[in-house]
Parts: sequence; C-alpha cells; structure tokens
Amino acid sequence: MNNILFRDIRQTETEQSAEIESICFSKEEACTLEMMQDRMQYAKDMFLVAEDTTTGKLAGYITGIATEEENFCDKFFFQGSLHNPTGKNVMLVGLEVLPEYRMKGIAKELMKRYAQRQKEQGREKMILTCKSHFVKMYEKMGFTDKGISASAWGNTHWHEMVYDLTGEE
Repeated sequence: MNNILFRDIRQTETEQSAEIESICFSKEEACTLEMMQDRMQYAKDMFLVAEDTTTGKLAGYITGIATEEENFCDKFFFQGSLHNPTGKNVMLVGLEVLPEYRMKGIAKELMKRYAQRQKEQGREKMILTCKSHFVKMYEKMGFTDKGISASAWGNTHWHEMVYDLTGEE
C-alpha cells in the first residue's frame, strides 16, 4: 500500500467515483452519476478516497450520510439532502475498491480511517448494508450483524451491520 494516498475527494472526481460504483455493483445496485453528484453536493465532506499515486486515479472510496436515524433506509442512497452534518450516526452508502486493488488491505484501511474520522466528529454509530458473503469481512472490521435489513435496494436481501463508535456496545 506504499503507493496509496488516503485523502478527501475532489469535486473533479465525481465521474470517476460513479464509474467505480458501476464496476463494483450490478446495474440495479449501483448509484448513478446523478446520485453521485447529489451526494457530492450535500455530503462531499463524507467521502474518503484511496488514490493510487502512481496513476493519480482512485483505487476506491468510502462515503456516507450523517443522520439522527437509527436504521438504514434506501432513501440514503439517492437523497443526499438527508445529510445532517451534526447527525449522530452515519449511514455508509458506499465502500468500493476496484478489483485490481482488492486483497491489499485498502478497504480495511479506508474503514479504519473513516471510523476514526467519524468518532472524532462525535458520531455514535456507523450503519451499512451488505450481502451475506460480506458479513464476515465486516465483522472482522468491528461491525455487528443485526440480521436482514429492511433495505430492498437493487431487489436483493441485505444484512444490516452496525459499528459502535462509542466503545460501549
């Protein structure tokens, strides 16, 4: 990971992040360019990217929406205006790493740095949804599986996972 730089996203990287989303998710599950532009408009500060410094391109990113809500809802994927900068919880709406960069610890490092950033901002929980085959990976990152989510994004079943940022859970 010597050639990976973790930093805030740049406005000029909106299209690149939407392209990464389309590579990492099915057409039904991926956020569109318009959705990414909406996230950038309302919650640009909630992105953390991994840049390959040898190419200057993004290898992956993590992003979320801060809110007072406790449970994940599909609306967080497409309504960036729901972002509440003082919200106590973060709904993670994207953790993507391009296939050629996987198995190098980038997703784990993105999550670690993101969690630290959110904790420093006084957030209490990070909540995400994932498919069954990713549950173990997120558990290794410190998340707890709360079972099948109410989310039906992309017409599939998701597990709702919670990461306690307070250290009290």
